[in-house]
Amino acid sequence: MEVTELFSFIKDFGFPVVLSWFLLVRMENKLAGLTDVISELSCNIAALRGEAPKR
Repeated sequence: MEVTELFSFIKDFGFPVVLSWFLLVRMENKLAGLTDVISELSCNIAALRGEAPKR
């Protein structure tokens, strides 16, 4: 995304909307990775307890 496009979005939609969208897009990958890690951690804890992992 170029700077001129970003300024055009800010002009058309307003700063709060553009900022919220930008942060959501940036955080989406991090949240997906966090979900994967939490799932893996849950399986590891279940394995340490001798239980069948829940998926």
